[in-house]
Amino acid sequence: MIKYYNEAIETLDRERLRLLQQERLVKQVHILYEKVSFYRNMFDQAGISPAMIRTVEDLQLIPFTKKDALRDNYPFGLFTLPRSAVSRLHCSSGTTGKPIVVGYTQNDLDIFSEVIARSLVAAGCQPGMLMQNAYGYGLFTGGLGLHYGAEKMGMTVLPISGGGTEKQLMLMQDFQSDAICCTPSYALTLAEEIRKRGIDKSKLNLRYAVLGAEPWTDSIRTQVEEGLGVTATNIYGLSEIIGPGVSQEDYEEKGSGSYIWEDHFYPEIVDKDTGEVLPHGQQGVLVFTTLSKEAMPLLRYWTNDITSIYYDKSAKRSHIKMAPISGRADDMLIIRGVNLFATQVEAVLEHISELSANYQLVVTNSGLMDEVMVRVETEQVLYEALGRECGDALGHDKIKTAKQVLQKKIKDSIGLSMQIEITAPGLIPRSEGGKLNRLSDLRNKK
Repeated sequence: MIKYYNEAIETLDRERLRLLQQERLVKQVHILYEKVSFYRNMFDQAGISPAMIRTVEDLQLIPFTKKDALRDNYPFGLFTLPRSAVSRLHCSSGTTGKPIVVGYTQNDLDIFSEVIARSLVAAGCQPGMLMQNAYGYGLFTGGLGLHYGAEKMGMTVLPISGGGTEKQLMLMQDFQSDAICCTPSYALTLAEEIRKRGIDKSKLNLRYAVLGAEPWTDSIRTQVEEGLGVTATNIYGLSEIIGPGVSQEDYEEKGSGSYIWEDHFYPEIVDKDTGEVLPHGQQGVLVFTTLSKEAMPLLRYWTNDITSIYYDKSAKRSHIKMAPISGRADDMLIIRGVNLFATQVEAVLEHISELSANYQLVVTNSGLMDEVMVRVETEQVLYEALGRECGDALGHDKIKTAKQVLQKKIKDSIGLSMQIEITAPGLIPRSEGGKLNRLSDLRNKK
């Protein structure tokens, strides 16, 4: 049984690891200054030059890169190479209709597969096992990322993608899958369906669950492990840095944090208000600098994820660990693995004349899955006109059609199915001088 995918680098002495980081950082900084106008302007405006960045400690001289930079340079403005030299494009959701675009050279894809392979071995997977990959394939980085990483480390991959619970369970039984990759909430759904259908877990071969793309807790871990009969570990990543595989929990060290593969991704924790770098062990915003990416390297990328980092003296690897994500420094929600901002719904509403711009998103957890309801008012003038016509404006065919259109547009543009509640004007909270909170998160208020 193998314990490492790349033992030499995963157990590399920390002094040698730091030298490798600094060598790669210096190279990245010079390339970005030369090739990407956004970074050249950032350096010039900050009064710094690439020659001033010699060690990882010098990163503190560089301003943060935030998500706005990716939106403002849509689609290819942050690439260091012409688009024709890029092997693959992926996208993640942003706050408007335009996605966040990331690019990969073939070498980037090889690194992506390598860190996934490391992660899967850390999760307990072994060459020859069958991986049931229930992450979504397509523009989302999860499905293809796990697919190629699993193949690289010698697993057989079942590319079933997300959803289709009936078929998931059938193939899980018929093919005797050893491991599954999916979101924690979907793992709970599978566990619940196994219970409902009376499937005998002892007849399943499932042993490991690699879960990510949304925050989860030890309580969920316990439910998944008991419901599926597996050992469940956390995989973390974000498309802007590479995708899943930025960090991974070891199945033998559960609860002690996830290894960050810091030969490729240098982490910092900073104060969310001041940006000051915080000591190891303190909570703050997680910031990453890519050290080896070719197509779209990023310096000091502000993830908005709140966590802490620390070295574990008893760990089997030399790389730093990160604690579970405890929250977000912005108002983004992660629903069933999809990034969601209220402004995305707002952008859809702008194109439906029957409905008001006054809306609210209500997030609940009914059963096992996070659910979002969009509560939106009808447009006042139309409501009055239809009310006079039929006595019940909300039951009018125009309103019913608007509801269906909104539901479809949200699904098409954001990738989530949401419930829709159409109300009469005046029933949704208004701002009373302060900032209006469009989100009502009821998941932790039971």
